[in-house]
Amino acid sequence: MTLTIWVDDWQIQCCGENFTPGDVVFWHLLEVDPEDYADLVGSERAAEIDFCEEHHGGEGEHAPTRLRVLTITEVHCRYEVPLGSTSNVRHPVPGTTELAGVREADGRAANRPHVDFTGYLVTAERTELSRAPASSDTSG
Repeated sequence: MTLTIWVDDWQIQCCGENFTPGDVVFWHLLEVDPEDYADLVGSERAAEIDFCEEHHGGEGEHAPTRLRVLTITEVHCRYEVPLGSTSNVRHPVPGTTELAGVREADGRAANRPHVDFTGYLVTAERTELSRAPASSDTSG
């Protein structure tokens, strides 16, 4: 079964490890409400998101999941302070998303005009630890 996982840019920048398609990673996955990502990636893509990767809180509740990375897509969008806002907090501007498939995730991306890099959409599949066959040693 293929999963789609959101990975924030800052998670990797802070203390994450780079990864590429084909890599096996051990991530703490937290269930998400896909609508939380609609302004970042659009409602259709947001509906595909199953989990987010988290290693800064909440991860101690369960063991990491072993995954094989299949694809990595950079997500870029424009941020602005909403009209009429009483704060200076910038929010994603719906409809400004730019996606780019990449061969490596390192938490950084090439600058793009008028949009900011915000994270990755990663498709991955759960993998099992390989186990050696049981010994059939009959010597005595």
